Amino acid sequence: MAPAIKNAESSSTSPAKKSLSMGTALPYETRTAMHLKGLVPSAVEDFSAQEARAYEQLKNKGTDLEKYIFLSWLRNTNLNLFYRMVLKHLKEIAPIIYTPTVGQACQEFSHIYPFLAPPTAVDGLYIPLNEVDSIDEIIANYKASVPEGSCPETTVITDGSRILGLGDLGMNGMGIPVGKLQLYVAAAGLDPSRCLPIVLDFGTDNPKYLEDPLYLGIRQKRPADEEFYAATEKVLNGLTRAFPEIFIQFEDFNTPHAFGLLDKWRERILCFNDDIQGTGSVILAGFISAIKLAGIPAADQRILFVGAGSAGVGVAQQLVDYLVLEHKIPEAKAKAMFWFVDSRGIITANRGDTLAEHKVYFARHDNGDVQCKNLEEAIEYVKPTAMIGLSTIYKAFNEKILRRVNELNTEARPIIFPLSNPKTKAECTFEEAMRFTDNRVLFASGTAFPEYTIPGTTDTRVPGQGNNMYVFPPIGLGAKLAKPSKITDSMIFAVSKALSNTLSADEIARGELYPRIERIRETSAQVAAAFVHQAVREGLAQDQRWVDLVHANPASSAASDIPDGTYSQAVLDEVTKSMWAPADSVHQVIPTKL
Repeated sequence: MAPAIKNAESSSTSPAKKSLSMGTALPYETRTAMHLKGLVPSAVEDFSAQEARAYEQLKNKGTDLEKYIFLSWLRNTNLNLFYRMVLKHLKEIAPIIYTPTVGQACQEFSHIYPFLAPPTAVDGLYIPLNEVDSIDEIIANYKASVPEGSCPETTVITDGSRILGLGDLGMNGMGIPVGKLQLYVAAAGLDPSRCLPIVLDFGTDNPKYLEDPLYLGIRQKRPADEEFYAATEKVLNGLTRAFPEIFIQFEDFNTPHAFGLLDKWRERILCFNDDIQGTGSVILAGFISAIKLAGIPAADQRILFVGAGSAGVGVAQQLVDYLVLEHKIPEAKAKAMFWFVDSRGIITANRGDTLAEHKVYFARHDNGDVQCKNLEEAIEYVKPTAMIGLSTIYKAFNEKILRRVNELNTEARPIIFPLSNPKTKAECTFEEAMRFTDNRVLFASGTAFPEYTIPGTTDTRVPGQGNNMYVFPPIGLGAKLAKPSKITDSMIFAVSKALSNTLSADEIARGELYPRIERIRETSAQVAAAFVHQAVREGLAQDQRWVDLVHANPASSAASDIPDGTYSQAVLDEVTKSMWAPADSVHQVIPTKL
């Protein structure tokens, strides 16, 4: 998102002030009008020269955290240059501005905060628990600090209680909304000046931060559920009062609150939970591709989940829906294809403990007296064809586990998805999955891993990354355009289908499960177009322009009862035109003469 510096780029501000962030690209006539003669170096550069200098500085940074700090400062001082560089080097920079580096940045956020932006930059909202009754005042302060006309269209909101696989980071979790919104812009072309990161500073139960003298959040334990939900309601009501059409993404709340907030608000406001719905959607897309390559029918899959939090259950629920809708498997039979392992072993109805509500649906009732206490026992009992990790347990898929799963799947290629973030929590690496399955694995991870060349050959394989950035940016773009009254499960299903359909012939031939990250602007437009079609199909789109466009240009499968992720070329063309992009020259930003 854009830094909010009072009227720095307002439409009512003088052209001279609008040009301040252009730096060495300012034309001579602009410098003259701004009385800058002799105060800056004489060279007038184009954007490509600025880009080369910034990239050189990025490469010279010694650590990824230093790169993160440099990029944050650049974004807050020269937004156009930042996004030009991000789009040109997306594969390299995405892991810095988001996972895995954002995890370390969040852990250190209170220590690096003053160095991420100039003191005058307002880079989001920090809403303390003891100030929720002042939410209207807080929003008014924000409105007064941003350029005129910069009403936010998209917000990512967290309370920092379950950041990636790192646990409760409190206010330090602000790095996640900031990072997510950068991906909304880079991947799907949302306007950065209309993106708003928010952290609910509701305390922390992490003693490390409560005892840290440099911690910038409130120093108290987290509230009980009743106070949490009441405070959150005040914030959400304030946001939707001020910005009635805003699209709200819930992010990295602890598991009970993640489900609780989604259940409470999904029918009332335009909202979405990326951990539950986004993770499920992107993994479903990869799973659709994997099933086509596995070598056995979908109905014969035996799917073992390792980790039973909000993300894992969200993924499994969407896989069940897919098997029911696409493969006509009855729900009870589809659900029976899934087993979950948590810290106490396989989740069963007669295990002897009280199950969290979100675990009940997948609890096994067919195990008799068998209780598997760990992953090794579970593998021998289930004999999985697919293993999906959302455990945040580093190396949970060790050599013994991977070799055994490979041995159990002589007739089919094993599906291994280690999805935990960041890299220090990943269940295995791509190299390990390749080596210990004799290079047969169908692989997708939650974090980026390097390519792997099979020893003794020139055959280099590209790991699939089930990164949510394939789905949440186009969902946000589609929501901004079509303005549906709510986000439905069938819209999310259409997104998964659309993403699986974006694979190129070359990517399919190489056994890849996701499109190359370099094509993400192209694929985001396609997925957003499918989302718009589905929103109109369901009668929930409220922007008449898009309703009329879809009706005039129906997708080829418009009569289908199953969301299939298709779209028309006319809608795709208009979606693509709507996507924001950084300027190519200074004259797109300021006039030649003042």
